[in-house]
Amino acid sequence: QGQLVESGGGLVQPGGSLRLSCAASGFTLDYYSIGWFRQAPGKEREGVSCISSSDGSTYYLDSVKGRFTISRDNAKNTVYLQMNSLKPEDTAVYYCAAGVRCTALRGSRYWGQGTQVTVSS
Repeated sequence: QGQLVESGGGLVQPGGSLRLSCAASGFTLDYYSIGWFRQAPGKEREGVSCISSSDGSTYYLDSVKGRFTISRDNAKNTVYLQMNSLKPEDTAVYYCAAGVRCTALRGSRYWGQGTQVTVSS
């Protein structure tokens, strides 16, 4: 049975960087679009970024464009989210999800357990 495991979260000062990893086991990520979502306390879960399985196209939430970069390493069966110039408003639990396409991830059966990112001085 496939599962996703996120890692790399933590506490970082404003302006700092983190790299989140989303590792898959039990299935191959090559054939899936992978997205990163986040949920802050009291707020709805929002899509942050996605990388398409079909052509490698990437998509970003407007507020993270130019600061976050999504990438995949199929040899390691892992997708990454490089987060630079972090802001306090980036604080949230970050989740990854795998699905047929970026627009259909919310209904996917493949979700990780989440990793906490806290941006604070």
